[in-house]
Amino acid sequence: MDCALKGNNLDIKKIYLDVCCFNRPFDDQTQERIKLETEAILLILKRFELGQWQWVSSETMDFEIDQTPSVERRNRINSLMVLSKPHFILLDNKLIERGSELEKKGFDAYDALHIACAEHGQADVFLTTDDKMCRLGKRYSKSLMNLNVRIENPLKWFQEIIDELTNNDIRTNSSKGN
Repeated sequence: MDCALKGNNLDIKKIYLDVCCFNRPFDDQTQERIKLETEAILLILKRFELGQWQWVSSETMDFEIDQTPSVERRNRINSLMVLSKPHFILLDNKLIERGSELEKKGFDAYDALHIACAEHGQADVFLTTDDKMCRLGKRYSKSLMNLNVRIENPLKWFQEIIDELTNNDIRTNSSKGN
């Protein structure tokens, strides 16, 4: 696992997507990494739409998207977000305090609030295309900071899920054949 924490991937039902995930489909798709991350994100959004996974979102996300300078991009992001209904977290003093703790550890202000909201919403994974955030998530998942949500890149995480599902199918099929 690259950006560590929490649980058996086959049990994941609640996913918090960072705003950068909603921006990714509108980035330069000629770059291979961006294109692959976009595909993973769109597949995750499809699972939300089908009700297979639950999306956790927050007031922080709405506020950050409202700060997007390009009206066209903001409208595109909002069009992706209406595909499914999230479990929505409202900010309160406790979440703001947790965000402040995370900010002191090096997370950007918005990122810290997103993580606090993801933890509060009991998300199994917080997906982001932000490499710095993944590195910090990995570092603090192994420390006394005790992040209560796994922080991961959407492409790496989705590939991990596919690999585990494939391996479980192989094990199930081989045990049926015995």
